Amino acid sequence: MTAKNLSTVTTELITSYGNTAKNVIHACRVGGERVIGFMDRRWEKALEKSGAQLKAEVRSNAMSAQKKLSGYYTNGISLTTNGADMVVDKAVELAGKGVRQVARNAGQFERRTGVTALNGMALAAVPAAVVVSKLADKIERKSALLAQRVTGKKPSARGVATHRVTPFKKARSRTVA
Repeated sequence: MTAKNLSTVTTELITSYGNTAKNVIHACRVGGERVIGFMDRRWEKALEKSGAQLKAEVRSNAMSAQKKLSGYYTNGISLTTNGADMVVDKAVELAGKGVRQVARNAGQFERRTGVTALNGMALAAVPAAVVVSKLADKIERKSALLAQRVTGKKPSARGVATHRVTPFKKARSRTVA
């Protein structure tokens, strides 16, 4: 087994946290969509029960209002979860770049000054970082199981991290192209 340096372990840890966040976001997205479906079914049942007492126009208006509200709620969930996915992606990317830059700067500092204290501290911190990384991997796996239970589908190998293509994204890609 090869020894990992602190920046590699830290980058893996950051990625694991990102995957965990994406699993939770995905579970929230699917849970919200289930709530919408439940609300729609309840609304339709309520209209069926009171159908004889309502005029056709009132029933039609009530169904239209429910569809419009469901659409707003669906768009809100989609925009929110897609935005959260993008924030997580960007945070993981920037944190990884930051870790790599700090590692490069530390190496340059030690070469120029001849002081190797930073390397010694990094070597001493690696075992603790590996333990934390293993714990984060365990949390990531549990969050993937949570997402699997909520969605009823098996998540991808390393976290859910799937993006749905929303109408908003489709429209935006058409205007860019």
